[in-house]
Amino acid sequence: MDTYSILREIADSWVLLLMFVFFLGVVFWAFRPGSRRAHDESANLIFRNEKRPAKGGGFEEAKK
Repeated sequence: MDTYSILREIADSWVLLLMFVFFLGVVFWAFRPGSRRAHDESANLIFRNEKRPAKGGGFEEAKK
């Protein structure tokens, strides 16, 4: 067997299994119990200073 065939066989079996397990881990981490608050906070981050501008550190301060 040449090197390409060996690497191809490993990639078709073990690497595919490893990527699938990683995918399941990421999905479980995203939907884990208790993460709803963090996701809600991230989703509403853009609206944090909708009523009034943030104090200091704004765009005008950065230009100076």
